[in-house]
Amino acid sequence: MKEIFIQNNELIHKVDWGKLIDTFHTKETIADKSEAKKVLREKLLQAVKSRLPEGKFGIFFSGGVDSSFIAAVAKIFHKDFTCYAVGFQDDITKEPEDIIEAQKVAKKLNLNLKFKVYNLEEAEEIIKKTVAILKLVNKTDVVNIGVGAVVMAAAELGIKDNINYFLGGLGSEEIFAGYDRHDKVANINHECWQGLKYMWDRDLVRDFNLAKELNIQIKTPFLDKDLIEYAMKLPGDWKIVEEKKKVILREIAEDFLGEFAWRKKKAAQYGSCFDKAISKLARKNGFKLKKDWIDSL
Repeated sequence: MKEIFIQNNELIHKVDWGKLIDTFHTKETIADKSEAKKVLREKLLQAVKSRLPEGKFGIFFSGGVDSSFIAAVAKIFHKDFTCYAVGFQDDITKEPEDIIEAQKVAKKLNLNLKFKVYNLEEAEEIIKKTVAILKLVNKTDVVNIGVGAVVMAAAELGIKDNINYFLGGLGSEEIFAGYDRHDKVANINHECWQGLKYMWDRDLVRDFNLAKELNIQIKTPFLDKDLIEYAMKLPGDWKIVEEKKKVILREIAEDFLGEFAWRKKKAAQYGSCFDKAISKLARKNGFKLKKDWIDSL
């Protein structure tokens, strides 16, 4: 299954990405929620299933609803895979939340989980590798480096197991309204459409170039064309209910994950504590701002 953001083995151009998202746009809204959940469930299952390879693969895993759902579906189809979770911890920092939750979900679902908690020296090595790659495409802001370091660390764990094919949860936040900004607008789906377009700058350039440099593939079930088109026909008030986000996805995922479908997860750089590692390394090297330290590398 080729991802929609790949053209001729390269990242789609920014303008073409925007035009592609526009072709998915529809004013149609689905009214029957009961039927919609049945259809959405099947489209979610198909989006994952169509990306499952014959051989071994990895899942970038945090114990959040997105990666946990992907793992649960892969388990249904009896696939050979390993979940990879990473985080940073030192004598002061608490154990990363994503590591804690990943272990809980893995135990419940009987998943093969490998995780690594990096110390400051190890985290610095990962972060510097990430910066070196993303400097080439001018994506060295603090968020891209924080998220990119998580991708880099998890991918390296998989590569040590001779795995170069991974599934990740990118895209779910946009089509199911998972960000705080979705809760602050009058038109939730309009914000989702805008966010999908902005993904090229915010996410796709980073992940494509990391994958290319590491010689791996990252598959994104939540950016499946059919899934996007259907999810974006769902009313916004099915996605956010009383400050709970991605509600309709969680309702479906609950059948697979139980209570873990409702975990309120932090962004990757925070749940893994890699953002704290960047802060500590900045101070250690005499910088007040994380950005200034990153720019010095």
